[in-house]
Amino acid sequence: MSDRIKSYKELRVYVEAMNLAMEIFEMTKKFPSEERYSLTDQIRRSSRSVCANIGEAWRKRRYKASFIAKLSDSETEASETQIWLDFSYRCGYITVSKEIELFERYEKLIAQFITMINNPDKWIITK
Repeated sequence: MSDRIKSYKELRVYVEAMNLAMEIFEMTKKFPSEERYSLTDQIRRSSRSVCANIGEAWRKRRYKASFIAKLSDSETEASETQIWLDFSYRCGYITVSKEIELFERYEKLIAQFITMINNPDKWIITK
C-alpha cells in the first residue's frame, strides 16, 4: 500500500487531520481574547500535532516500533483535541452540534490510526 503513496500528504488520514486543524483554527478566531493563551492555544496545538505526528510516522516507516509510536502520538493528540472541543462547548464558545460533528470526525481519524497501528506491515519500508 505504501509503495503507491509517495507522501504523507496523500494519506486520507492526513488530509482529514489537516482539514480539521484548519477548521479549528478558523473556529477559534472567534473565541474570547482571554482564552488566547489557554484554550485557544491548546486546541490549536493538539489539532496541529495530529498532522505533525502523521508526517513523522511516515518518515519512520523503516522502524516498526517508531512508526507505531508516532501513530500512537497522533491518536493521543486527536483524543486531546476532543477534550478541548468539550471544553469549548461547555464554555459556550461552540454549539453542541459543532462539538458532536468535530468529535465524530476525530473518532474516525482515531479509528484509522488504530487500523494502521494494528497493521503496520502494510506501511513499513522493508528494503
